[in-house]
Amino acid sequence: MKKFLFILIMVLFFAFVNFVQTQNDVIVDSNMTFQEAIRGTKAPKEIIDSLVLIDVFYYSFDKKLHKGQLVIHKDLKDEVLEIFEMIKVLKFPIGKVIPIVKYNWSDEKSMLDNNTSSFNYRTIAGTNRLSLHARGRAIDINPFLNPVVYSDGRVEPKGAKYEPKRLGTLYDTHPVVLEFKHLGWRWGGDFQSYKDYHHFDKEK
Repeated sequence: MKKFLFILIMVLFFAFVNFVQTQNDVIVDSNMTFQEAIRGTKAPKEIIDSLVLIDVFYYSFDKKLHKGQLVIHKDLKDEVLEIFEMIKVLKFPIGKVIPIVKYNWSDEKSMLDNNTSSFNYRTIAGTNRLSLHARGRAIDINPFLNPVVYSDGRVEPKGAKYEPKRLGTLYDTHPVVLEFKHLGWRWGGDFQSYKDYHHFDKEK
C-alpha cells in the first residue's frame, strides 16, 4: 500500500511539474484587460456591451506555443475558441494575435505586422459602410500572408504577396477555411470582385 501511495504521489508530482513547465513555456503576445483592449475606440456603448475579450493559444512561426487575445462579439466566442483549438492542434502557424488598439486602431499597421485581429470600429475600405469588424463579427488571420488581391492586381497590405504553398497561408481546401465555413462563416477568398484571403465574417 505504501509503495502504491509513493508511486501515486510521484506521478502526481511529475504531472504537476510538467503542467507548470507547460504554462511557463507559453509566450505571451498579449495580456490586456478588456478596458485596455477597447481604449480609444469610437464604438457606441451598445456595441461595446456586446463584446468580450478572449485568450487564444496557437503555435507561431518559431514553433513555440503563444497566448494572444481577441476582442469579438459574445455570440461568436465559443466558435472562435473552437477554431483556435483546431489551429493549435494542427500547429497552423499564427504570427500574433493582439487587439488592434496596439496599432492605434490602424488596420494597415496591424496587417503589415501580420497581426490576427477581430474588433475594430471602422468602415469597409473605400466606403462609408461599417465593417463587420466594427461589431466584432469578423476575423483577419495572418493578413500579410493572406492579403487582399484586387482585380487590377493591387495588393494590400503593401509589399504582401499571396503564395498558397507558404506556411501560414489559407486556401480554399485548407482545414481552417473549411471549419469556418462549416460553422456558417464567410471566407473572403470566395468574394467575386476581389479576394480577401485573410478575412472571415459571420453576420448572424
